[in-house]
Amino acid sequence: MRDPAAPDQDEDERTITPEILLTAYRLGVFPMAEARDDPTIHWINPKRRGIIPIDRFHLPRRLARTIRSGRFQMTADRAFDQVIQACAAPTEARPSTWLNDQLIQLYNELFRRGLAHSVETWQDGSLVGGLYGVSIGAAFFGESMFSRATDASKVALAELVQRLRAGGYVLLDTQFVTGHLARFGAIEIPQGEYQRRLHHATMLSAQFPQDPVQPAPGTGLDSSGAPGGTSSGAEQPITQTS
Repeated sequence: MRDPAAPDQDEDERTITPEILLTAYRLGVFPMAEARDDPTIHWINPKRRGIIPIDRFHLPRRLARTIRSGRFQMTADRAFDQVIQACAAPTEARPSTWLNDQLIQLYNELFRRGLAHSVETWQDGSLVGGLYGVSIGAAFFGESMFSRATDASKVALAELVQRLRAGGYVLLDTQFVTGHLARFGAIEIPQGEYQRRLHHATMLSAQFPQDPVQPAPGTGLDSSGAPGGTSSGAEQPITQTS
């Protein structure tokens, strides 16, 4: 969910621990590398911060129809490493990414601790889209998303917002605002306003909703091992449509 930005500070990757990473997020700072094979971590603290107001998330009508069609099946925390690896993989449109091996390892460790989560979009048993982010208190820091099918990452974003609302989250941080995110209601706020919202959100408690333990008949693991999941609940009235 980011665009490249000028680094504020560099740090040798060997000194970074999950605890340092969590402290940085609580302070409003996030990490990125210049490229997939760059071992140096840059700490970013934008003067203006991108967020999506959870209670004002905008769901376009066409995407709502796609969600209702049942074309995709949605899950959460079923394939975290697959999602982050897909986010880090180069594509024709994005030949270089900001995720290096150290960051991938750190985010996987946060996932093991229950402090990072993924949303997965499946189609015919294949993972075709998704996103992941870090969760602290009632703040969710959206990190990156990927798509291998039309609308797959957009549906994942709508599913994320549905889960955040259900779990009691009050802040969805996107770091920057792109044209893509602006379509869903993303806005920029000054650094000071972001810090106030961040402090408030991290002092609260929220629970990232998990998938049902007992899925409905016919929605368990298929022969490929991919979760069948359920149709996205994101078409529920989480926001206005247009």
